[in-house]
Amino acid sequence: MTNKEFIFLGINIEKISIIYGAFLILWGVSVSFLSGSESVTSFIPSFFGIPILIFAVLTILFPERKKLFMHIIVLIGLIIFLGGLDFLRSLSNPFENIWADSSKLMLLVTGLIFTYINLKSFIFIRKNRD
Repeated sequence: MTNKEFIFLGINIEKISIIYGAFLILWGVSVSFLSGSESVTSFIPSFFGIPILIFAVLTILFPERKKLFMHIIVLIGLIIFLGGLDFLRSLSNPFENIWADSSKLMLLVTGLIFTYINLKSFIFIRKNRD
């Protein structure tokens, strides 16, 4: 008997998305608080985490819409990765603004990993269709 659900590190993709969404929300709030930033841009990770968290919960509540919700989630993950590429602009003087550059680097790395895991999930599902 084969497993019909993609599992990464013992966790299914919906739970990974919930964890990642919560992480992004916590990161944005923490960086904003710790840096004393009054700029709304320090909450950018949180702004991406909220829809990921919402759509991941919706995926669990409405499994018949899982395909749609997971495609939206992976699109947001790709946008996160692409937004994190802005870190490369500061390579001539990295971490001049430690908080902003740390957030950009985090978005770059985690967005890439999250998108990769989602794509692996999509490939797994396509290979295991009945």
